[in-house]
Amino acid sequence: MRTRSRGFTLIELLVVIAIIAILAAILFPVFAKAREKARQTQCLSNLKQIGLGWSMYAGDYDEGVMPVETPSATTVSNYWWTAYDTATSAQIPGGGILYPYMKNEQINACPSFRNELRTDVGLTGYAYNYVYLSPLDYSGWPAWQVHPTSLASIQSPSETVTFADGARISFMDMTTLEGNTYLDPPSYSYPGFHGRHNGVGNVAFADGHAKAMTPVYRSGSFGFGYDAELYKSNSLGDIDSDGNLSTDELMDLQ
Repeated sequence: MRTRSRGFTLIELLVVIAIIAILAAILFPVFAKAREKARQTQCLSNLKQIGLGWSMYAGDYDEGVMPVETPSATTVSNYWWTAYDTATSAQIPGGGILYPYMKNEQINACPSFRNELRTDVGLTGYAYNYVYLSPLDYSGWPAWQVHPTSLASIQSPSETVTFADGARISFMDMTTLEGNTYLDPPSYSYPGFHGRHNGVGNVAFADGHAKAMTPVYRSGSFGFGYDAELYKSNSLGDIDSDGNLSTDELMDLQ
């Protein structure tokens, strides 16, 4: 007697496909989170190295904290992450203030952030606590001055932010998420701390340590008529620990 092999029925095939679809729906988000966790780890390493370069700069300049930028009488201006020649609107490779301490501009790019600001800004992803560490004086505009502080003035290094994952909403269309290298404190009502890693962002502190934190989001309308929902939907919040966004306890020098 001959035996005939039995194939899958249509119902059995559909059941198998349904099971595979369910497994994919369960596992793909897990894989995505695992991949993002790896990127977050790389980002944390970047911030630690940037923080180390920041400390080395202070060691070379009699404990003077790195300025956020150094305006020049020439056409060249140096910023903490890069330098520009305004005459040609071009970046100057290796011109960033921290570059001599890292020899690598790629470190300024967070692996989880799409580098979209302007074509001449270069690699972005991280923002500097310039308000307290390197205040800008615009009283003589269009010429301005930078007044960086000193390490000795930082009373609580382990509670003073130096750099963090940063971004902003475009000034042009008030919609596009783009790079931002200046980190404003909560009292400025301009959230720039980006929770791009599964809802958290990385933060570096003056004592050299770095950790992940969850942005504190605002509600309603704030600042110059900014929409809190737009910022929250883009994971943009503030670095805060006491629930009072009028104080800057993690960014001031106290």
